Amino acid sequence: MRLVDISSAVDAKAWEPDPVEHEILTPAQGAAHMAEEMREHFGVHFDPAELPDGEFLSLDRIKLTSHTGTHVDAPSHYGSRASYGDGRPRDVHELPLEWFYGPGLLLDLTGCETSVAGVAELDKAMERAGRRPEPGDIVLLNTGASAWAGTPRYFTEFTGLDGPAVHLLLDLGVRVIGTDAFSLDAPFGDVIARYRESGDRSVLWPAHVIGRSREYCQIERLANLDALEQPYGFQVSCFPIKITGAGAGWARAVAIFAE
Repeated sequence: MRLVDISSAVDAKAWEPDPVEHEILTPAQGAAHMAEEMREHFGVHFDPAELPDGEFLSLDRIKLTSHTGTHVDAPSHYGSRASYGDGRPRDVHELPLEWFYGPGLLLDLTGCETSVAGVAELDKAMERAGRRPEPGDIVLLNTGASAWAGTPRYFTEFTGLDGPAVHLLLDLGVRVIGTDAFSLDAPFGDVIARYRESGDRSVLWPAHVIGRSREYCQIERLANLDALEQPYGFQVSCFPIKITGAGAGWARAVAIFAE
């Protein structure tokens, strides 16, 4: 098989609205830390200098949101209540693993000239791909936004889906929709501007709000989708990290081609 990494990295040097804090303890610093932890919690005393080269293991301390880098949004991210099931949207640790491994379908939205793609744009993308989604497919939207990753522009210039477009994919049996953009919805500023102009609440983050009435997941902040030279004929693996009670979990998304 051939593996193509379609994930974006968690990088403390990249620009983020919520900056990432990454503290690295070297192996020597890790030795001192381990000695202190052993003494405090287990009553064991030893001199780090006794270790080979005076080193133990490196250690990383990272402060970030669960929406940094490639991640899966769980239903509980969309709201505190759901109109389906027992009314409690599931957290990321409760989601079926089967959702996150399946046939991939890449839809090209790079030619979209607006910040919101609707049913017409999706239909054109499906026609170009030569196939419509089937139940269990993981749909990947290539908007071209990943070219600006790590810069402020990444968070303000991209294409999202409107409500009818999301409903279309869900009606076709899709449970997981991925995008290389910061959000499956349009940019925040664009959403607010359209709401101020129309007074229509349905334009307020419809892709996310739909998740309160229909259970599905988004994968946001994918990358490297241009490396997928065919729109289908590959599997996608995008299992989210199991964080109890969280509305999202980081994922290492990979496209898998059989050879």
